[in-house]
Amino acid sequence: MHNADLQESSRALKPRIPRLRAICAFVMLICLGAMASKEFVMPTAQPARTYPAHDDHPTEKIAVAVDPYDLEDKASIFNVNWRNYGYMPVFFVITNDSDQPVSLVGMTAQLNTKDRSKLLPATMDDLLRRISHPTRNDHQNTLPIPLPKKEVKGGVSRKVWDEIEQARFAAEAVEPHSTARGFLFFDVLDISNPLAGANFYLMGVHDAKGTELMYFEIPMEKYLSAPEVKP
Repeated sequence: MHNADLQESSRALKPRIPRLRAICAFVMLICLGAMASKEFVMPTAQPARTYPAHDDHPTEKIAVAVDPYDLEDKASIFNVNWRNYGYMPVFFVITNDSDQPVSLVGMTAQLNTKDRSKLLPATMDDLLRRISHPTRNDHQNTLPIPLPKKEVKGGVSRKVWDEIEQARFAAEAVEPHSTARGFLFFDVLDISNPLAGANFYLMGVHDAKGTELMYFEIPMEKYLSAPEVKP
């Protein structure tokens, strides 16, 4: 009698196993679909002087800040895993509290590492070229999620192209009492710890009269030594 009951229970469980597998597969597909449809959202910018790594020019009422997206949880806002491609996104913020606009047309941003390497932000072509022709092993340079098959340049999908365009800092001016923001992408492929001992410089900012402002300098140790902000 006992064996009969066991056999009956075994027969009852067998149909459930394929059903459970089907449910798990369905849930996984839903999760992958949600990830694939994730849209890039530009982080909201706070006034530049509120960031740990900033430089404030009180006389001109202009402040500049940088916030590296060097950690996995921060970098997850992107669909592209930039670390795998050797790039470090840096959120760049500039606040103009004066009554006149400032021009960024001749702006030059530069990250000087402790070994005196002078890194300039990557151009759109630089980023597309790296994604199309990765310099590391192929298995390390795959996108973290499936993307649409439609390609616009060298194997880069339209979604990735649009994300880069949305993310990159592109402002040519900062209006009075406003803040401009966007990402600068620095090529740190061969640098193990690019922020330690590094300094960020910003030059070529001009006031409404065309006069170039004193350059901005931000030691990256300000960012590295800042207390962790919990969400």
